Amino acid sequence: MAAKSALMTVMQRAAQKAARALRRDFNDVEYLQVSRKGPADFVSQADKNAENILKDELTYARPDFGWLGEETGGALSDTGSQWIVDPLDGTTNFLHGQPHFAISIAVQTDGILQAGLVYDPIKDEMFCAERGQGATLNNRPLRSSGRDYLPDCLIAVGAPFKGHGDWESFSRRTHRVVSETSGIRRFGAASLDLAYVAAGRVDAFFEDYLKPWDVAAGVLLVTEARGTVSAISGKPFDLASGDVLAANDALHPSLVKLLNS
Repeated sequence: MAAKSALMTVMQRAAQKAARALRRDFNDVEYLQVSRKGPADFVSQADKNAENILKDELTYARPDFGWLGEETGGALSDTGSQWIVDPLDGTTNFLHGQPHFAISIAVQTDGILQAGLVYDPIKDEMFCAERGQGATLNNRPLRSSGRDYLPDCLIAVGAPFKGHGDWESFSRRTHRVVSETSGIRRFGAASLDLAYVAAGRVDAFFEDYLKPWDVAAGVLLVTEARGTVSAISGKPFDLASGDVLAANDALHPSLVKLLNS
């Protein structure tokens, strides 16, 4: 495993600074659950505050990098270097006091992902990857699972909600997966789903209607942990397309066939 780069050091420090604010705000959400107004407006502000911290830290360190953030906007670019940031992936979990959410930071250069970080502030788990250098969890090397027999496999999924997504297509796919595997899990944070594929905690993950900031860091984690990432159709993955299938190398072909049968 290569030594940590200066770029990754910048990313980790920014994530840890934003995480301190998120942990503080998350502790307050519990008390807001009983208020008449509810915590939605508060969480929206927590999201924005975290992104402002990240943007200040990251752009100060690399002022020549472009920016694409969930809250502060920007456009996906195929030229030059660019930050791709989700300050709070798993907002609905955060809103309901569920301790499963993450900060996601990625760097893309000329359309190629170069570095990715997914940080779970509650569990203090820092998933990191740099192109060609492998993936780590709290500095320990990661490897995707070796399971290739579908009945032994556990699959993470993302589900449609509030009118977003194609429920019929999701139902067909999940019915096939449930019929052939050990089961599915819907955790509610795509960046962590992908990190868990990289760590071998689940054997695969699929979801569509995603945004680049949902998956950029996690996709690099999976590929650097010797997994495979594609579109659900099996075609090459495109960060702008909105759908992803990630799995260990051995399982991926079977899942492509199962999901598209």
